Amino acid sequence: MKIGFIGVGGMAQAIIGGLLRAKTFAPTEIVVHSHRKESYESYAQAHGLQTAEQNSDVADQSDLVVVAVTPNVAASVLQEIKPQVADGQTTVISIVAGLSLAEMADILGDNVPILRTLPNVNVEVGAGMTAVAANARLTGTDLDAALRVFNTIGSTTTLAEDQFGVFSALAGSSPAYIDFFIDSLSRAGVKYGLTKAQATQIAAQATLGSAKMVLESDKIPFALIDQVASPGGSTVAGLLAMEEAGLMTAVVKGIDATIKRDAGDPA
Repeated sequence: MKIGFIGVGGMAQAIIGGLLRAKTFAPTEIVVHSHRKESYESYAQAHGLQTAEQNSDVADQSDLVVVAVTPNVAASVLQEIKPQVADGQTTVISIVAGLSLAEMADILGDNVPILRTLPNVNVEVGAGMTAVAANARLTGTDLDAALRVFNTIGSTTTLAEDQFGVFSALAGSSPAYIDFFIDSLSRAGVKYGLTKAQATQIAAQATLGSAKMVLESDKIPFALIDQVASPGGSTVAGLLAMEEAGLMTAVVKGIDATIKRDAGDPA
């Protein structure tokens, strides 16, 4: 099986890097093309990938085609590959923000299996979170093959398309917020004598472990908090101070602002 990428920007490279590290595809099973020849050829050469001269060639050579272009050129790219995918034998996977299944089907036709996805940047390290929505044509082993791309570099969740905006805030933008939290913890460590490198390693590993605990436990996060926060102890004191400073309110307000901006509200 071959997978092709039309567009090799940051997110496409993150997915490709994750797939190569997971050995889901061999380098020779990955075909790339973008509008900047010098960029995609040097990237392909560095990683041993195959290249194609045109978008249509990517679709012609691939079983799965990942459309990873900017929204303003997505429609024209889909028009270019329509003849190669019209027979329904090739699955089209979109990571284009805001491009709906209906809009893609209007261009490609109802016979083409399509997966709309919204991955976050953590796919690069095999710990991504990807929202997916499939059209009615994508089922069975074809759906399994498309989902395998993202499940081997993280986790997937199937959502209604009108929930993609919320997902974008919770998973797409949140790596920046979580990095900000980790950096804040590390700066507090520096305040008390640790080096920045030591403090960052400690804070990042603690965050990683806590996330793993949440995912692998059958308890809600607040129940896990109770396991750490002994009555009258230092953790409770810290939690109360953070809440007094408005941590939870700040987080919710941050998500509110993210969703509003994503929906086009400048406020």
